[in-house]
Amino acid sequence: MKVSFHGHAIVKVETKGKTILFDPFITGNELTDLKVEDVKPDVIILTHGHNDHVGDTVELAKKHDALVIGIAEIADYLGAQGVRTHGMSIGGAFEFEFGKVKLTPAFHGTGFTTEDGQIIYLGMPAGVLLTAEGKTIYHAGDTAVYSDMKLIGKRHPIDLAFLPIGDNYTMGPEDAALAAEFLKAKQVVPIHYNTFPVIKQDPNKFIDLLEEENGLVMKVGDEIEL
Repeated sequence: MKVSFHGHAIVKVETKGKTILFDPFITGNELTDLKVEDVKPDVIILTHGHNDHVGDTVELAKKHDALVIGIAEIADYLGAQGVRTHGMSIGGAFEFEFGKVKLTPAFHGTGFTTEDGQIIYLGMPAGVLLTAEGKTIYHAGDTAVYSDMKLIGKRHPIDLAFLPIGDNYTMGPEDAALAAEFLKAKQVVPIHYNTFPVIKQDPNKFIDLLEEENGLVMKVGDEIEL
């Protein structure tokens, strides 16, 4: 399994011959190395409905007939636009051909803002547990730290966790370090920082705060193999 980071909250997973994209915010994302015309996902997983996470989902899904997985309201909304979807809810899991997906709680918002300024409610935000090839990846989405993260770590041994550290909209480095302690992941990677001035952070500060020496700053385009 190959896992790569592409700026903001974009994570790409290649497993069992499938390419899975988390939160493909490409257009308008100055930090990403991806180009919409070059990306060919088989599956798109959305943590929540904010514009900087839904991103280019509709265009990519229609072009490549990609399956979009997310909370039920997101699936309904995108399905009405001709996208192939699979809706889920918090705490639910489903076994797909590429692996198992389970949605966890996240404390955040999730409104999608249309071009004319209308805000559309797209259900609860979520974190995502992806298990494939005997490994489990946790993408926390946008969230505050919360004590039930201990249960996630206890219930699901995590090999690699992606945690937001930007502050303002999500937990900052200090709270993310506490989240890492709760989750007990083998390796922790900071995401969702420096995309906008209000979430500017030094990822190495987060690494220094970790009690375990399990932090890894992935530069945009970096890839690791699990």
